[in-house]
Order: sequence, then C-alpha cells, then structure tokens
Amino acid sequence: MRENPADLLPELFVLGAAVGGLLAGSFLPRARQWIVAVLSIAGLAAGIAAAVVASRRTDMMTFDAFMLDPVTHVTRIVVLAATLLIIVLAVGPMRGHRRESEFYVLILLAALGTVALGAASDLLVLVAAYLLASIPGYALAGFGKDAPGTEAGLKYYLMGAFLGILMLAGVTLLYGLGRGTAYETLRSGLATAPDGAVMAGVVLLLAGLMFKAGAVPAHFWVPDVTEGAPPVVAAFVTTVPKIGAFAALYRFAVEALPAGTDDWPLLIAVIAAITMTLGNLAAFAQDNVRRLLAYSTISQAGYLLLPIAVAGRTDLAKPAVLFYLAAYAVTNLGAFAVVIAVGRDGIREYAGLARRSRLLAVSLVVCLLGLVGTPPTAVFVGKLLMFGAALDGHYVWLAAVAAVNSVASVFYYLRWIVPAFAREPHTGGNLDRTAQWTAYATAAGSIALGIASGVALSIG
Repeated sequence: MRENPADLLPELFVLGAAVGGLLAGSFLPRARQWIVAVLSIAGLAAGIAAAVVASRRTDMMTFDAFMLDPVTHVTRIVVLAATLLIIVLAVGPMRGHRRESEFYVLILLAALGTVALGAASDLLVLVAAYLLASIPGYALAGFGKDAPGTEAGLKYYLMGAFLGILMLAGVTLLYGLGRGTAYETLRSGLATAPDGAVMAGVVLLLAGLMFKAGAVPAHFWVPDVTEGAPPVVAAFVTTVPKIGAFAALYRFAVEALPAGTDDWPLLIAVIAAITMTLGNLAAFAQDNVRRLLAYSTISQAGYLLLPIAVAGRTDLAKPAVLFYLAAYAVTNLGAFAVVIAVGRDGIREYAGLARRSRLLAVSLVVCLLGLVGTPPTAVFVGKLLMFGAALDGHYVWLAAVAAVNSVASVFYYLRWIVPAFAREPHTGGNLDRTAQWTAYATAAGSIALGIASGVALSIG
C-alpha cells in the first residue's frame, strides 16, 4: 500500500491555507482580515499547480482509499479553480466583515471535502468527505444572520442531516453485503449478494450523493438556499459541491458496482429525466434571478446524471461527465458573477443593463445561452458528449428527453436576457468591478474551453 503524503499535495496546500487562515484570523485586526483572503488564494493556486503536475503521473491508489486517476485530477483542478473564483468574488462583499476570515476558512474546508468526495474509493472515506463538504456549507448558508439566511441554513442543515443518516444506513448495509468498504472489495462481494438488498443499500447511499448534487428527490434545499444565502455562497453551493458529487457517483458506478447490475442504469436514468424536467418547468415561473438559476442548476444536474446512467457501458461516459463538470462550473459561476456585479435579484431590475455595461450584458448572454448548450460554448461540447454517451449506451429515450428539455430551457433564459437589452432607463447603483471582470473572464473561459475542447479531451 502506498502511503506517501506527497500524493496529497494539492489537498495539503488547501488544508494548510485553511489552518493558517484560521490562526491568522484570530490575531489580525478586522481591517487586515483581507490577508486571509490572500493566503487562501495562494493556497488554492498552489493546489491547482500541484494538481496539474500530479495529473501527468500514472494512475494509482494512495492510503488504500484515495484514488489518483483522471477523475480525481479533473475534480481537483475544477474544484480548486472554481473555489479560487469564489474567493475573488467574495473579497469585496466580505471586506471588513467581523467574520471575514472564518468565511474564507469555511469555503476552503468545504472545497477540500468536495475534492475528497470525488477521489474516495472507500465508503468510509466517502462518508467523511460528505460531512466535510456539507457542514461548512450549513454555516455558510446562514452566514448573513438575517431571516432568509437563517431559514436557508436551517433547511440546508436538516435536509443534509436527514439524508446523511440514510446514506450511513446504506453504507452499513453495503458493508454487510459486500464484506468490506473498499470499492474493489465491494465489487466482488456484492456480485454474490441478493440483488434486492444490494439495490436497497445503493438507493440509501444515493440519498446523500443526490443531496450534494441537488438532484430529485433531494433538491428542495436548492432554491431556498440560493435565494436566502449571500450571493457568493449561492454561487458556491450550486457549483462546487456538484463537482464532487458527480465524480463520486461515476466512481461508485464504475468501481464498486458489480458488472451486470441492470437496475442501477434505469434508476439513474429515471432520476435524470425527472430532475431535468422538474428543474426546467419550475424555472419558467421565476421572476427572481437567483431562484431561476437555482432551478437551472437542478436541470443541469439532470443532464449530468445522463452519463452516470451509462457509466461502464460506453467509453464516452467518462469524458462526458468530466468535461461537462468543467463546462458547467465556469458557465454557472459566470452567471452568478453577473448577479453579484448588479446586486439585484428581480428580472425587471436588469432592464437596460446593456446601457450600463454592454460587456456585462454580453457576458450574461454567453453564460445563459451557454447553459442551454449553444455553440461554441463549453456546455455545447459537454452536451454533445452527453448525447453521444446516451446513444452509445442505448438510452435513446433519455437523450430525447434531454434534447426537449434543452430546447425548452431557452425560453426562461430569454426572459432574463430580453430586458437586459431593452431600451429602458437603467436602474440600480454602481456595479461591482471585481464581479464584472470575473463575469468577463468566465464568459471568455466558457467560449475558449468550447473552442479548445478537442485539445482538452485529447489531454484527458
């Protein structure tokens, strides 16, 4: 068994920044808490660099539970890069806050848990990662200490705790059936276990992972937390935890489930169809842009479940889920960056945005139509891979449902885009400059990733 701490260098950089930030924040005066933000950015940047270097090594298992392979490498890079953008977006709104350093530390710890979630190859490590990714999020949801934030934090915590208990029950059942917690042991042990008991354990385990993914039936927290939490937190919880959740789902399907498990693909396919349809239908009636983005993220979870349903049945499943995760992260963060820059939540309050900042309005268009899957954005390539994986995995009906939902989603995104270019006097105060530039960068990144997708996929 390999037990070299250097294999976990990206995670150690993030952990070091979190611990250092917590200690520094205890002694720094309130006016200089921004130093913790700088420390966090440095730790994340070092973690990304270490992850890129590690991605060139051969696949291996470390500490008998942490898998280092393309799934982990992509999870590391995307999670840490997205978290770095979140920290940049938070610097302005959090400046001078009496718990500024704690905010950055909580973000780092949640990101660390998300990375572990995607790399775990053992049920016990998966549960520990779930807790580390979740508990800081509960505190972040109620960070504003106002009525909507408190309600959001309470709902987030109660649902996470309840579904976490179901997840533990599933882990216990699978451990008993498979005679171990390591995925390799489970794959051989579950092959001889009763199918009904195995699926019961799988369904219970899915409760926790679907909660982190924001998919049906564990999606109820998403709109309330997205609307009630601070905008930066909303951007974080609708983007970063999903990355680890879907990486964990893919790894569990490929490494832990025995070959020939026919109930799993159908179960995931049905959940995917319901999730994308419910998210799109609910988004149509939203006049609050944050709730609209919340239901949009639910629908995106449905699309991301599609390659999970065909994992192990087609070689397109892995590149589809990994590329889509990267594409979704940059595009969704771009949309939230526009919301943070404007500082308003009503769709009508975006009237005349193009007259205030044409580039910001264009960035909004790129990100929203990017979420639809409009070329040449990154999500377009991700959806092509997704459709290809569904067809190759003999789920034509699910590909058709995803295509219909993608077309339907255009209409509620246009409800936000059209007022932004209307010839009306603009309303609102000054735009957040940092969020503006973040929106420009993410919109450009979405297009660049889409154009360079061939290079990115060949490297993977």
